[in-house]
Amino acid sequence: MRTSFYLLPIALLASGAVQATTYLTVDQAQAQMLPGATLTQDFRQLTPAQIAAIRKDSGQSPLNDQLKAWRASDGSWFIVDEVVGKHEFITFAVTIDGGGAVRRVEVLDYREAYGSQVREAAWLAQFVGKKRGAPLALGDDIKNISGATLSSKHISDGVRRLLSTYAIVLAPGATA
Repeated sequence: MRTSFYLLPIALLASGAVQATTYLTVDQAQAQMLPGATLTQDFRQLTPAQIAAIRKDSGQSPLNDQLKAWRASDGSWFIVDEVVGKHEFITFAVTIDGGGAVRRVEVLDYREAYGSQVREAAWLAQFVGKKRGAPLALGDDIKNISGATLSSKHISDGVRRLLSTYAIVLAPGATA
């Protein structure tokens, strides 16, 4: 009887803690974000110097030293990355054109229990056209989403970091 008493609260806590949702696979995101383009995988191992430069330029450090990028036949780039929402990872993709501007942002996986409004097209459209050096400050440049403040902030930070990463590592003339 004692075992049942202790298991019930644990089961209740575990049942609603995280709702992981995959909205798009990498292949689906590539097809939607760069329709008709041929993509070539071009993963990069970031050097300590590149990581330091990205951190200095964007104010954010990459979560790991593996850059998951694909070069598109039109000269743009498709990059998959992660940020931490409130507690869990959010996997997102960004396409950056050959001039260094965001073409599109999509949320691929969202693992938080709430706040998935960050994947809404109208909110993500705020990033289109942004380039390296754009502040992307939540509440100023990017609208906050009530109930998803940390996810909103961290995706904004992640896009800013990937714009710096593009300029430092992937752009023509970058010293990668």
